[in-house]
Amino acid sequence: MLYGFGRIGRLLARILVSREALYDGARLRAIVVRKNGEEDLVKRASLLRRDSVHGGFDGTITTDYDNNIIWANGTPIKVIYSNDPATIDYTEYGINDAVVVDNTGRWRDREGLSQHLKSKGVAKVVLTAPGKGDLKNIVYGINHTDITADDQIVSAASCTTNAITPVLKVINDRYGVEFGHVETVHSFTNDQNLIDNFHKGSRRGRAAGLNMVLTETGAAKAVSKALPELEGKLTGNAIRVPTPDVSMAVLNLTLNTEVDRDEVNEFLRRVSLHSDLRQQIDWIRSPEVVSTDFVGTTHAGIVDGLATIATGRHLVLYVWYDNEFGYSNQVIRIVEEIAGVRPRVYPERRQPAVL
Repeated sequence: MLYGFGRIGRLLARILVSREALYDGARLRAIVVRKNGEEDLVKRASLLRRDSVHGGFDGTITTDYDNNIIWANGTPIKVIYSNDPATIDYTEYGINDAVVVDNTGRWRDREGLSQHLKSKGVAKVVLTAPGKGDLKNIVYGINHTDITADDQIVSAASCTTNAITPVLKVINDRYGVEFGHVETVHSFTNDQNLIDNFHKGSRRGRAAGLNMVLTETGAAKAVSKALPELEGKLTGNAIRVPTPDVSMAVLNLTLNTEVDRDEVNEFLRRVSLHSDLRQQIDWIRSPEVVSTDFVGTTHAGIVDGLATIATGRHLVLYVWYDNEFGYSNQVIRIVEEIAGVRPRVYPERRQPAVL
């Protein structure tokens, strides 16, 4: 169940509908949104059908106005209109023990997100943003096994944290990270302004389509919530750029041991092919790829092997990531884990340490 139906929400819907057709995975039963006029249902169906970045929906979208249902490839998605996450009776729609994916970003702490648990039919909540306070920030593939049956609310962290944490883990496990800096070159998002206007964040009020905007990122510090061994070892900044999707993280690392560029690249190539992180880490070696080539990737991050720099203990890695679709796939993996419907992956995967 999706609470919110913005950029991430609609991509989550696409993934859930496609996976339901492939295997008996998590089923999308409903979305919860605020009603915006009489044409709300048709507008939301249209946004699910067409996307300027990710293209058209792979299949058929129709609407049932009388029952507030969007049909996607034969899957009925109930549209529930509500302004209060605590007062919805999902059991009225035949929904019980639901996992609610809050993709609004409105609440990021336990107190705010606990409102969902007051609604009948809700069992678990997943936040698609970095969680605050004592919430577990989960990066699938790294610490998803930390989720217990008692965890009613978890965070799926951020797109950048999901992109860099798997790469940082395998590098730290093999070579040791003494300290490092993360610089993200990040596509603009809808919290920025189309034209110059007031914004509570520094510099983000300037026109997103015209400027590179130097701003902050919490991703470097957030890594330690999934990888405690890197706590206090990373700094970070972000540069927002005039592209609508796909970002890059530059990992500038000082290691505990000297490294060779070819050896690091070969190690990361093997990790991307044979390890239990191969759904999170991809590796590419091409002199022709640019950002749009990575739109629609299901990986959390893709290491650009040709850009790797290694000098003594100094290592620089360039990691591409689809900050929308790649991240959404990581969120779905968490939802499937919580729901107990994760598919088996073949062939058997190995720990990166033995590669």
